[in-house]
Amino acid sequence: MPYVRMAGLSHTNLHPPMKKTLAVSILSIGLIGSAVSLQAGTSCCSTDKTAKAPADKMAACPAGKMVTIPESEVIPNTVLTQQDQSQLEPEQVLTILKEGNKEYIADNLTVRNNSQRVRDASAGQYPMAVILSCLDSRVPVEDVFHRGIGDLFVARVAGNIVNEDMLGSMEFACKVSGSKLILVLGHDRCGAVRSAIQGVELGNITAMLSKIQPAVKEAQSNFSGDADVSNSEFVQAVCDDNVKLAMEQIRKESPILKQMEDDGEIIIVGGVYHLDTGEVEFFETES
Repeated sequence: MPYVRMAGLSHTNLHPPMKKTLAVSILSIGLIGSAVSLQAGTSCCSTDKTAKAPADKMAACPAGKMVTIPESEVIPNTVLTQQDQSQLEPEQVLTILKEGNKEYIADNLTVRNNSQRVRDASAGQYPMAVILSCLDSRVPVEDVFHRGIGDLFVARVAGNIVNEDMLGSMEFACKVSGSKLILVLGHDRCGAVRSAIQGVELGNITAMLSKIQPAVKEAQSNFSGDADVSNSEFVQAVCDDNVKLAMEQIRKESPILKQMEDDGEIIIVGGVYHLDTGEVEFFETES
C-alpha cells in the first residue's frame, strides 16, 4: 500500500490511502516514486480526491502535487531493543553513523511511522550512541545520521562543551543504558567558538565560553597566520581542537567512561559537521 507526500515538504505527517489513519514522517526533501497531480481544492494529505483539505495544508502544497512512496521504502516500525543494543559492537555503531550521514548527504528519502515508534519506545529505551552536540539549530542531529526515535541520546549545549552535567549524562547513557559510542560533534562557523576567540563576556555566557578557551590557546600555538575571528581557517582550527580537547576531557574527568573505553565496551570519537554540505568529518584520537 503506497504512502504519499507533497513535493518539497519536510517533517510533514501524511496519511496513507486507507480508512484507518496512520501518520508517517518525511525526514528529507528527496523524492521517490512518480508524481501525480490533484484537482484544485482536493486534499494534499490523502489520495481521496473528493476530500477537502485544511487551508494550511493547501497553502503548503506546491501546485497540488504529491509523490507516491512504495510501502517497501518505509523504514520498519521498530525501535532498538535491549537485545539489539547488546549485540552491537562499538565499531559497528560508528559504521552505522557514517553510513547514515552518507544517506543524509545524498538526500535519500526517509519515511518512518513515528506514531508507532513513539508507542514502541514508551516502555524503555536502548540507544546505540550518545552525541554531544552544539546547540546550533542548523545541526538536526538525528537527521544528520539518518536515525529515528530511540536510536540516539542527544546532549546539546552551545560549543559542545564538556561539564559535570554532560559527563553524568554520558555515564548514564553508556554505563546504565548500554550505549556503545560517544561522539563529540562540533560544526563549522560555530558562534560559540567565534565568541570565545573574540573574548565575549556577557552574563553566564562568559563562564560557558571559558570552557572553549583551551581550544583557542591550543590553536594559537600551532597556527601560522592571522589567529583571529576574521580568519575562517583559524576559526576552523579552534573548532577542531575544541572537539579533540573535549574527547580528552571526557577520558580524564570520567574514570567510568575511560575504563569502559579501555575495556572495549565503548569508543569515544569526534566529528565536525559542515553546514554547507551536511557532511560529518570524523576523527579519532588515541585513548
